[in-house]
Amino acid sequence: MSSDSFANPHSIVFAHKARENTRARTTVVIPLYNYMDTIEAALQSVKAQSAPELSVVIVDDCSSDSSCARAKAWLECNADRFASAMLVTHTQNGGLSRARNTGFVLAQTPFVFTLDADNLLYPRCVERCEQAIADPLAAFAYPMLEVFGSAHGLLNTQLWNRARLARGNYIDAMALIRRSAWEKAGGYVPMEHGWEDFDLWCSFAERGWHGVRVPEILARYRVHPASMLQSRTNRPMALRATARALKRRHRWLKLQH
Repeated sequence: MSSDSFANPHSIVFAHKARENTRARTTVVIPLYNYMDTIEAALQSVKAQSAPELSVVIVDDCSSDSSCARAKAWLECNADRFASAMLVTHTQNGGLSRARNTGFVLAQTPFVFTLDADNLLYPRCVERCEQAIADPLAAFAYPMLEVFGSAHGLLNTQLWNRARLARGNYIDAMALIRRSAWEKAGGYVPMEHGWEDFDLWCSFAERGWHGVRVPEILARYRVHPASMLQSRTNRPMALRATARALKRRHRWLKLQH
């Protein structure tokens, strides 16, 4: 399957051409929809990464606030930090999974780190995930996450285990993903109420691939009422509908919702 089939129609708002002889291994892909208050902090955390060579792609999914303008202004001042930098905007709103797929299509590196525009990375996040994904059967590496905002705690604390995954998702979307695995698995499949990341992990498992947990707190996950997880995904009716859809796609799941 050609990766072109994953992309939504988009237009380029800003592009910083890749440096010659770049050694960048990872592109950080940031879907953006109405996060004007947090996008600059997210980008600043990407700029501060210890990985010396890094690319970034921001996909604005038709924001109705000034998110796209703020991202463009930030890139104009900071693009030289990156091997390549791009800001594109969808011609129509397509949702989170399509925005992520567009970013993967545009990435020119073997790995992609997915970062939502309201979350933050600690400086060694990308570098440590790159080190952890050495096994060619590892489709992705996921760091431990510090929860902040309206809740506190830790996420991504459990090791990869297919039997545990069958009972429900315990791995957040914030991960370093092997781009070739994303393409062979069919990318993110749009789902009405979310959980596209869970669906992708299941598709990886069905192909004999696995995830690698990085045993360090390397990123921050923001909890707030406006997030998709809080406002849509975790509502009881949405959970039941999504569980049914996932079990149709992956018969080995044992979801109880």
